[in-house]
Formats: sequence, structure tokens, C-alpha cells
Amino acid sequence: MSLSDQSQLWSNISQHLPIRGSKTISIKQHGTSYYGLTARVAVQLPSGGLVDYFLKVIQGELALAACEGEYEALKEIRSVCTNAPEPYSWGTYTDNSIEHAFLLTEFIKIQKQPADPQALASALATLHTQSTSPTGKFGFHISTVHTHNIQNINFWTSSWCELFSAHLSRILSHAATHFQWPLFDAVGQLTLSTVVPALLLPLQSNGRTIKPSLVHGDCWDGNTAMGEDGRAYFFDVDSFYAHSEFELGDWRAKRHKLSDEAYSEAYKKLVPVSEPVEDWDSRNLLYSLTWNICNALFVPGSTQKEPVFHDMITLCERICPDEVRRLFGNA
Repeated sequence: MSLSDQSQLWSNISQHLPIRGSKTISIKQHGTSYYGLTARVAVQLPSGGLVDYFLKVIQGELALAACEGEYEALKEIRSVCTNAPEPYSWGTYTDNSIEHAFLLTEFIKIQKQPADPQALASALATLHTQSTSPTGKFGFHISTVHTHNIQNINFWTSSWCELFSAHLSRILSHAATHFQWPLFDAVGQLTLSTVVPALLLPLQSNGRTIKPSLVHGDCWDGNTAMGEDGRAYFFDVDSFYAHSEFELGDWRAKRHKLSDEAYSEAYKKLVPVSEPVEDWDSRNLLYSLTWNICNALFVPGSTQKEPVFHDMITLCERICPDEVRRLFGNA
């Protein structure tokens, strides 16, 4: 997909500009994406002034869900803080018999990536602590999409364990289809049935509570930046209301600059670790599975399949070592 073959794009964008009477001057590729096309849209306002917008175009069966989900997620984030681009519109069109969807947002002028530890921690802490679930529960009112996974989070529940289980279960079902690796499936199911409740139910038992917090959903290096205005920004969101610590699972992988301890330590100073504190590392490893399995599944050239398999084994050995021995004894 390229700008040169998007004959329907200009007319559709012109109809969705946020200020009526504006005129599209140019649409030029800006940045890169594994899953679509990103561009800078130069627009002349009715007043004669010029403004830039950011455009994302995706094609295929997940396009509509991805663009609508991100639009709704950005709206939710912007109701809490201004560290994400303002969403203006989204829409669909057909070009050469292929379905496309697009998202038009504010254009953020970026100075460097990723964002600095203190600035990013402050922005995320505001998002997590100041957001309020409209139902008081975990979940979201619409599906959001991460890589090629329509996240199974579009329902409401008082149990974080239930929501995370549904989220991880769908990802493991993708792995079963794509990897064709029975032992991976078996370890994944043991993780789901035993590790998940062992680590997540205690967060909401014996008088403990956790707040449903709005999370970015994919806060890795490439989705954060310092703006030219000196503020931290995040984008490419696939949000839902979750346990705030879930966000930091994406930082565990050494392939990310955000794995630098300065990021998690800056965040923990602003948002205390949930009880039981002694389970923090295991919870963080558990949360990291969702991104790392999707990385292994959907990112070209990924080397994460073996490491994430061993991460699941590590979790199972911590929680249910006898079951692990039986599983590998029968393998």
C-alpha cells in the first residue's frame, strides 16, 4: 500500500477534516508502520492559515476495528490528559476492491524517541490515576486492536483476573493456530488455568482492591516520544481499563529501551506497587506475555517465540512446579 495508489483517499480525507471548508493541500508519507501507512496531511484552513494533521491508513479485515478502536481510545485518553494526540475523525472507503480504514488526528511535532523516564512516568501516572471507568469495572466499550489481534476486552467485569484471562486466552488461541507447537499450547493453558488466578486473584481478595485504570495498551519505545514542546507524548494506543501495572509488562523485554530500570522506577515512585508487593515481578512477567506472544506471531523477523515459551515455563515453575514436571514428563 502506498499513497500513489490511493485514488479514493483524498476525497475521503477532505470530507472528514475537523474544520468545515478546509482544503487538503498534500498528503505525504510520514514515519513507518508494520501494519499500514502513516502520513502528514497539510491543510489550508478557511482563514487561509495552514495546519498539519496525522493520518493512519490500514487495509484488510481488521482495518475498521483498528481505526475505530484507536479513535475511541484516544477520545477516552484525551478526557484525562493531553499527552496523546487529539482524534478528529475516522472512516472507511474501498479502493481497487480493497477495504480501507483511516484515522485522522492532531499532528505532534516530535523531538526524540522514546520519551524520557520522568516525563513518561508522570504522563502515564496521570492517565492511570486520574482516569475513571464509566462502569467502575475493567474492560472497554469497544474492541481495540494490537498488531493483528482484536483484543478480547470489550466487556465489563469487576474481576481483573477474568478480563486478563479472556485477553490472554484469545492470544493463546492465535498461537495455537499459527505455531502448531503442542507443548507451547500445553504450557500456555497451564499458565492460563493456574498461574493467572494465583497471581491476579490476590489483588482483589482479603480486603485488597485495585482501581480500573485506563492504559495505553502498547506503550513501547516506538509509541512514545518527547515533543518539541518538551512534553512526553504517547500514540498508537489500544486502550482499555486494566490494572495499572499491566502497562509496565510491555517494558520488560530487553529489545525495548523502556526496559531500562529508570522507567519502571520513575513510575513506581508515582504509583505504588500493588499488594501483594512480593508478587510484582511475577505479575510483570505474566503481563509481558501478551505483547511478547503477539510479537512472535505478528512482527516480521521476531525472535520471541522461544523466549516467551521459557517465560511461561518460569511462571509455571514458580506457581505450580509439580504440574510442570508432570507436563514435561509426558511430553
